[in-house]
Amino acid sequence: MSSAARLRTLHRPLVWFTVSMAVFALVCLGGLFLDDRELAGAAIWAKPLKFALSFVAYCLTLAWMLSLLPGARARRAGWWAGTVLTVACAGEMALITTQVIRGRQSHFNVATPFDAALFGAMGGTVVILWLAALVIAVLLLRARILDRATAWAVRLSSLIALAGAALGFAMTRPTSGQLAQKDPSLIGAHSVGVPDGGPGLPLIGWSTTGGDLRIGHFFGMHALQLIPLLPLVLSALAPRFTRLADDRIRLRLILVASGFYAAVFALLTWQALRGRPLLSPDGTTLAAAGAITVATALGTALALRVRQPKTGSPNSRIPETQPV
Repeated sequence: MSSAARLRTLHRPLVWFTVSMAVFALVCLGGLFLDDRELAGAAIWAKPLKFALSFVAYCLTLAWMLSLLPGARARRAGWWAGTVLTVACAGEMALITTQVIRGRQSHFNVATPFDAALFGAMGGTVVILWLAALVIAVLLLRARILDRATAWAVRLSSLIALAGAALGFAMTRPTSGQLAQKDPSLIGAHSVGVPDGGPGLPLIGWSTTGGDLRIGHFFGMHALQLIPLLPLVLSALAPRFTRLADDRIRLRLILVASGFYAAVFALLTWQALRGRPLLSPDGTTLAAAGAITVATALGTALALRVRQPKTGSPNSRIPETQPV
């Protein structure tokens, strides 16, 4: 299939929403320069900018993945799931932008009945978005798409992205301080162990004094882009490293890489839940990171091994690339 033909198979609502978010990101950049208001210690247009850029990557990747579905029935189900997801994403961005214009915090804000209603509506859009993404993940798991390495990269990345998105629900739980208040104005938080709005990393704002659930949320959701890139890299390297021409070896490497990504996602989430900043890991975090690194190195070495048939055996002339 030509590149032009492949583009025509992309999910159009997701593609158009991606384009609109790219344009809106430019608007948000303008807001950063022209609007000097701040909210929770950050420029007020920083949040919609981050959401817009994230939706550009997320929705464009899903549009491509949906184009891989074979069969009219799967494509129809995928089209509806993608369209529902698009509407949910658009609703989320509209609500965030409404609060930015009003100069109010969008997430966790229940200070007034109207703020609480908007936050409740945002929760509804997130639930719909997650369920639509779950349907897409199930369709991808059941479909026979492309080569095995790419197929499993798509499937596993969609599952990790679902886990990353689910962290958003954990952020809506009230903190101990909020539970102690009679009528809290905020319910839920990004940070763990410290209040939201404290010292954070430049641009992204992740807490530098406590745990931050946004780290695992971001890392998990963007497995959707990073893991499917690996089969492309391995295929590009295959002419130079002949071992990578073996489909079985590429598949093993994808499984190892996906396991590594899932383990790092779990570690980042665990670190945040224990109230530890990303750049100040304790000994327990470092030990876990070391174990993940060793396991991944060992798994990579085993994945690259090639079985050598015994001399004189009936299978000794079977090429390494022949499917098992």
